[in-house]
Amino acid sequence: MRLALKNVRLAFPSLFEAETVNGEGEPAFSAVFLIEPADPQTKAVEQAIAAVAKDKFGAKTDAVLKAMKAADKTCLHDGNTKAEYAGFADMLFVSARGKVRPLVLDSDKSPLTAADGRPYAGCYVNASIDLWAQDNSFGKRVNAQLRGVQFLRDGDAFAGGGGAATEDEFDDVAEGATADDLT
Repeated sequence: MRLALKNVRLAFPSLFEAETVNGEGEPAFSAVFLIEPADPQTKAVEQAIAAVAKDKFGAKTDAVLKAMKAADKTCLHDGNTKAEYAGFADMLFVSARGKVRPLVLDSDKSPLTAADGRPYAGCYVNASIDLWAQDNSFGKRVNAQLRGVQFLRDGDAFAGGGGAATEDEFDDVAEGATADDLT
């Protein structure tokens, strides 16, 4: 089930190069999208998770979905479980990943590359994801596949989250200055 997330905060983006999680598993492209609990999109994500689960698990849906939520086996998570990370406390987050590189666009829909420095962790984006249910040897889950990300607007970059430096971060350096002049 396709879902559009609008004006959400981006965290842990791996949009231009596939990466493994903690050095394990197959490399994938991924991102985390932070959402306010009161945002109407939260209800839309919850409804989509329930619909995808119902399609997969039929009459067992209520029990299976209850167990998945208790074990944190859906793509919608409580940000307080990751409160040590900037921006996560008192938020919800959707984790999405995929083997295919997602479409990454600027606000004017022009393509972005890693060299553009955006999107970055802490900025605001629109995202396209597909929800799907899993029932295999790895367990029962409702996952989100990352399809695309559109840079929407700047936000405070999360520590280690990238983003380009600004001129304010540098001093004026006089021509002929020595290292002693700069300390």
